[in-house]
Amino acid sequence: MNKIIVGLSGGVDSSTTAAILHHQGYQVEGLTLWLMKGKGQCCSEGMVDAAHICEQLGIPHHIVDSRDLFQANIVDYLVTGYSAGITPLPCSQCNKAVKFGPMLAYGREKLGIDKIATGHYARIDYDSQSDRYQLKRAIDRNKDQSYFLYDLTQDLLAGSVFPLGEVVKSETRRIAAEYGLKTADKPESQDLCLVEASGSMRAFLDKYITPHQGEIVDQEGRVLGKHDGVHHYTIGQRKGLGISAPHPLYVIDLDPVMNRVIVGDRDSASKMESTVKLVNWVSIVPPTIPIRGEVQVRYRSLPVAANIIPLGINEEKPEDGFRVKLMFEEAVFGITPGQAAVWYDRDILLGGGIIEKEGSTINN
Repeated sequence: MNKIIVGLSGGVDSSTTAAILHHQGYQVEGLTLWLMKGKGQCCSEGMVDAAHICEQLGIPHHIVDSRDLFQANIVDYLVTGYSAGITPLPCSQCNKAVKFGPMLAYGREKLGIDKIATGHYARIDYDSQSDRYQLKRAIDRNKDQSYFLYDLTQDLLAGSVFPLGEVVKSETRRIAAEYGLKTADKPESQDLCLVEASGSMRAFLDKYITPHQGEIVDQEGRVLGKHDGVHHYTIGQRKGLGISAPHPLYVIDLDPVMNRVIVGDRDSASKMESTVKLVNWVSIVPPTIPIRGEVQVRYRSLPVAANIIPLGINEEKPEDGFRVKLMFEEAVFGITPGQAAVWYDRDILLGGGIIEKEGSTINN
């Protein structure tokens, strides 16, 4: 009998994934990661719901204490990033370093199981010509989560299954109701698990970063107002600046050294190019010549056509990994250092990486 581990968060998606595979005849075992204390889908409430689902399906349930791993790879990662004036993307980091890698290792080493399944909306295909696994967008484009999975390796893709990649969200809830799952009508999680546990990202960050009042300035260095902590702001932000101007102003840069938030008009917050580091080539081998693709610079941003120019590895900064330059066909608003830029060829996710922080936008 085929054995498979299902990562269970306690939400409807992972619960339905377990039920689908169980009814397909797989020998399913549930695995929940204990990431932190508090409410939220990844925490105590989620563990209880995950346990109920396993009891309902009659399958084993394993809980792994991953709090130290989560603290080091996600909490510390976020705090370091926000302190440096960038806006880190925790979900892709969490998927690779905290969830998929450790879950697959636990299955192989502890349970003798070499396949894991999750409730992500994405698809995996194997391309025999290139001998590579390809990560693809989900059928349900509104729920597609491939953006957050760009950093998965070939080994992790080979060991992963995404049953919900072929269905739309409404069908997931219908299946959950059909199987009588406790989580069938459970509300969607609206925020990061850290935000759910802390109440807001501001509240979470203020636990670790002491707010220091500083200046909000324009590109000429003129003081327009005050801020209560650089880490409370992100590139492209318009609301909550607390300043008045004859035209809309947006955050275009963050300077943690000088403790300044720099603002400008919308054109100033839009760019024709960007440099990306720590690139993972997912579905193709690393190219040596420029390629074309459609790039997303945020999860909900629309893809923009671009030339993707390989820069390779900088010998002076090997820790930045493989780097590329993105040359967009049109100006892109709100390109944010620390977020992921991910590029596609139609539904196939080619690769992705972390947007680098450029030089100062203050005019000297």
